[in-house]
This record gives sequence, C-alpha cells and structure tokens, in this order.
Amino acid sequence: MSTTWHVLGAGSLGTLWATRLARAGLPVQLILRDAARLQAYQAAGGLTLVEQGEAQHYAIPATTLERVGPVDRLLVACKAYDAEGAVAQLANRLTPDAELILLQNGLGSQDAVAARVPHARCIFASSTEGAFRDGDWRVVFAGHGYTWLGDARQPVAPVWLEDLSAAGIPHEWSTDILTRLWRKLALNCAINPLTVLHDCRNGGLQQHPCEVATLCTELSELLEHCGQPAAAHDLQQEVERVILATAANYSSMYQDVANQRRTEISYLLGYACVVASRHQLVLPHLNQLQQRLIAHLRTRGLPSD
Repeated sequence: MSTTWHVLGAGSLGTLWATRLARAGLPVQLILRDAARLQAYQAAGGLTLVEQGEAQHYAIPATTLERVGPVDRLLVACKAYDAEGAVAQLANRLTPDAELILLQNGLGSQDAVAARVPHARCIFASSTEGAFRDGDWRVVFAGHGYTWLGDARQPVAPVWLEDLSAAGIPHEWSTDILTRLWRKLALNCAINPLTVLHDCRNGGLQQHPCEVATLCTELSELLEHCGQPAAAHDLQQEVERVILATAANYSSMYQDVANQRRTEISYLLGYACVVASRHQLVLPHLNQLQQRLIAHLRTRGLPSD
C-alpha cells in the first residue's frame, strides 16, 4: 500500500496536486482547518479539476487538523504566512520519519517550518504551474509548468518521486534548490509589486522598461551578495521573457489585492529588503518599491506584512 499523501491547504496548487494524485489511483487525504470547512467540503462531495475545458470530480477523503491520524508525507500547499502555524498544529501527528513538501512562494517560511519540526525532512519546492480557483473546491489548470524539488541538507532524491511521474506532475530533483528559490523570488520581486502599483497585467510592464531594469540591477546585486551568482545570471533578460510570455496574465499578487486577500509581501519583497539590510546593502529602488507597496496595501485596507 502506498503512503498516503496528506494535503494541507486546499488552494489552487494544493487542489491541483491532490486531484492529479487521486486520478492516478494514489491515496490522498485533505486536511482542512476546522469542522465547518469539512462540512462544506463534504456537501460539495469532493474536488473538481477543470482541464482543457473538461471538468472531472474526485471524491477525495478529508479530515480536520484536530482529527487527522499519523502523517508520514505532508504536502504543505497553504500560503507562506499560514505555513508555520498550520504545521505547528500538526507537529505531534507527524511520524518520526515524516517528510514535508513545502510549496510556498518566496523565502523565509520554509526555514520557519523546518525549525518547528526538526525531526522531519523538509523538501523545498518551486513550481511554475498555473492554476486558479473558479469556485469553492474547484480548480482550473491554467498553464502547464514544472516543479523543482530539493533538500539542501540531504541531496538524495526520495523514492516517492515515482508518484509524481504516475500523476503526470512534471518535476525534477534539484541539487541546487536554493538557487531556484532565489531566482524565483527575484522574478516575483521584479514583476508582482509593479503590476499591483501600475494596476496592469504582466504585459503592461513593457510600458515601464526603465523601472524594471533598475529593479533587476539591484536584485542581481542582492543575489551576488547572498552567494547566489547563478540566480543573478541574466536576470533582466529572464524577467523580460516572463513578462512577454505571461503578458495576458495577472500576477498572483495582483489577484490577491484585487480579491481583497492578504499578500505574501513579507516572503517576497519584504524578505529581499530584510536580507539586503542584513548585508548592509543600499538598494534604494527596492526599498522605495516596498514602501510604495505597503502604502498601497494600507489604502486598500489590507495587511502590509
């Protein structure tokens, strides 16, 4: 019998993984935050995956944080600001050799989670897959991408990567996962805040080339100081490529603000600014961008952390 995939966080990526794993016949169980959410889920009868216009329903078992049994494998797919608290509630349910797969945006939350559960193996993940919810318990697979996974402390790949292959989840085990995470953080810092402040799709940033270029210069300097030269390599060219390739898309931060949801600013731009300060780097445009974004969030009545 395969090890059960416990999925914490029924957002777009968590739902996308859960439905594909279930479709492959692998054991999956959702962990929901409370009895009310469980009741709502049971009323819906499961999760729905919409792929290429076709909807498929999956009656995946679910439980709550309070009721879940022993957990060997946990996909942590909640937002970065919720990850540490949610995992802390599950710490006493994790088996001695438990493995956690952390799918959070940005940096900072992964180390916080790992510190909470020192006996568990924490595997960091970076994904370019696109998905969004068009209703409760429904996810639309919007863009095929790739997921890199890695463990900076233990480079040997886990055997359960076979499950991802069976589920049709494109992936690769990376021995330099921190470089991948830093690169993605820099891409997000160069694109997401500007789409919010200029109220535009990603493609709208083509109208602000100097601002994008200046941010890329400062972010590259930060990456170099953090010992991540590979993440800094040709950063501006990749940012421009992503802007062009995703021109019609709204960034995740733009969507959060538009839907009056808390952003992950502290784990993206905020994290970059904190690390820059720690290295005594003077990055005026990056700091100014953070202050502009904080002010904008406050005018919208949204948390600025």
